[in-house]
Amino acid sequence: MSRGNDSLPPRRTAGPQTQRRNPSSAPPPAKGKSKKTKKKRSLLARIFRFILILILLVFLAVAAYAGYLYWLLEKRGVGIDQPVEEGMMASTKPITMLLLGTDNRPEHPSNLTDVIMVVSMNPATQSATVVSLPRDTYVELSGYKKTKINAFYSRFKGKEDSSGITAVDEMKTFMGKYLDVDVDYVTVLDFQGFRDIVDELGGVDVNISQDMCYTDSVDGTDINLTKGPATLNGDDALDYVRYRKSNCSPKTAGSDDFDRNQRQNEVLNSLMDQMQSLGGVLKIGSVLDAMSSNMQTDIEKAQIKSLISTYWKISKQNVTFVPVTGTWRSPYVYINDKELETAKQSLQSTIAGAN
Repeated sequence: MSRGNDSLPPRRTAGPQTQRRNPSSAPPPAKGKSKKTKKKRSLLARIFRFILILILLVFLAVAAYAGYLYWLLEKRGVGIDQPVEEGMMASTKPITMLLLGTDNRPEHPSNLTDVIMVVSMNPATQSATVVSLPRDTYVELSGYKKTKINAFYSRFKGKEDSSGITAVDEMKTFMGKYLDVDVDYVTVLDFQGFRDIVDELGGVDVNISQDMCYTDSVDGTDINLTKGPATLNGDDALDYVRYRKSNCSPKTAGSDDFDRNQRQNEVLNSLMDQMQSLGGVLKIGSVLDAMSSNMQTDIEKAQIKSLISTYWKISKQNVTFVPVTGTWRSPYVYINDKELETAKQSLQSTIAGAN
């Protein structure tokens, strides 16, 4: 006799321990989950360790490079062997330096200063101001003969034996009085040193604003530059910053001291990029060689190390270029008084940490 569904006993409701699961939706066994978690954690740990090692290597590389750089400075003999007065290190106080570029070359000996820049640097703000003055600036300053600014260093050099005062010290006093700042150091670089530094760094990238052509058989000058972007070697870079007039056929447009100052700033910017690049870092030894044989400075060796460690990575955005202009009335440039005052205030503001 068959039974109907109504006669079947009721089904038991499955409890937590007896409920059947759909195999396709079931979670993986606890053992498998543990393996994947361990693998994930192991990978993250390896990545983290790699990052830590990388950071450590970077710090070690920087430390090793700083040590190598200081060794190079000692070997090349850059700077003078004198102690730095307490509290005067560049890492702790603002420094103001006069930079002079002389027209001295093997083919043309001279102490006239074609490049005149005053730089103030502040370690707290990691900022600098660079004031550039035209070489033909007419100077009328109490206690000094009225003449072009580029003649003073040469005059002081000629009087060193009779006055007993070095030209460098005379320039500190003179420029400090002219710009109302205390000048701590003077660095003089001749044109041959400029050429060598540019060549050692592989050239400088500039955007030539116009065609430039000029020749001079007396000192061997042969300027022939074409308008547009270019990478200039040492000779061409020197021609670029020195160009003033043309005697070629056809002639190219002339250039005044103000244009020259702008080009000097452009080249200085490019050199900063080159020095802070990996290529520049690797060539620092050759650059120091070029500097040591063509440069005179009264900066102490310990101070040079402090300057490098403090300002090696200064941002170009924190470097303010202040070219001073004026009116050309042959043979002088008569400086714009307002621009000169602005330049003084900019230097003083950097020293005070206001910019």
